Amino acid sequence: MKMLESLSLFAGKYFAVWVILIALLAFFIPEAFLGFGSYITILLGVVMFGMGLTLKPVDFKIVLTRPLPVVIGVAAQFLIMPFAAFAIAYLLKLPPELAAGLVLLGCVPGGTASNVMVYLAKGNLALSVAMTSLSTLMAPIMTPLLLLLLAGQWLPVDPLAMFQSIIQVIIIPIALGFLVQRFFPGVVKKGITIVPLISVAAILIIVSAVTAANAQNVISSGFIVFLAVFLHNGFGLLLGYLTAMAMGLSENDRRAISLEVGMQNSGLGVALATAHFSPLAALPSVWGAIWHNISGPILATVWSKKPTTGTQAVHTARTGSVPAGIKAGK
Repeated sequence: MKMLESLSLFAGKYFAVWVILIALLAFFIPEAFLGFGSYITILLGVVMFGMGLTLKPVDFKIVLTRPLPVVIGVAAQFLIMPFAAFAIAYLLKLPPELAAGLVLLGCVPGGTASNVMVYLAKGNLALSVAMTSLSTLMAPIMTPLLLLLLAGQWLPVDPLAMFQSIIQVIIIPIALGFLVQRFFPGVVKKGITIVPLISVAAILIIVSAVTAANAQNVISSGFIVFLAVFLHNGFGLLLGYLTAMAMGLSENDRRAISLEVGMQNSGLGVALATAHFSPLAALPSVWGAIWHNISGPILATVWSKKPTTGTQAVHTARTGSVPAGIKAGK
């Protein structure tokens, strides 16, 4: 068990490196990874089950005690990222499938990798966890509606089918994980430290499957998609921070909201794009899985060296697993 815990810590710490390596491997040897494509939905469900294992009622305490930062953050999440994606897709004149895929990446909730980054950046971790949890629970409604509004001009969108997919892939696994840790806390406590390892492995397989399916598309569209994802992530980080600043929130809250808004649940983006659009439409989310886990640590490192105003709100229920690495969603 100790060895698995060490391996879990190692896998989470260098997650971005593993994503890049597996993407390169799948690009050069796509035939070895194509078979994983049919398991994308199941794998994302496993990741979300892991999130449910760590979810506790106390995660939502800040919603009742300090609702304003949560409301501002979640509103920014579902306004800045979808409309920024739409504007970038329009200005860069992306092909329909790539445009819809970028907007989809903007419409999914925040990824829990952001919790790790907020912790490292000395931001408000309780706010980060609450935003991730709340935006994820709102995703069955918000993601299909926003996608219908913004991406319908490029590809047909079936909001009801997408609602059902998110319920199956996100909400049910999270609920099951939550119930398991509520009724079998002893078992969960013994195995929770390897959850990051399982989640990292699942995300790596998802990235490899979509990269393999898009090997030729990466050659023809790789740079323009990366540029779009780079701009999208940058605007999210910047506008999230500026929104929190404009609303008079503390530096701790600004850092949390910036990272929460800028880092998306790209795993969900991959699954939804593959199921409802095409493998090509999943390419922006694949680049998101890579780039978000590069830009996030860079920004977190910069912020970790700068003092904050106020006290860092570290959520003790999660500090055992958060620093260990990605638990879910990226």
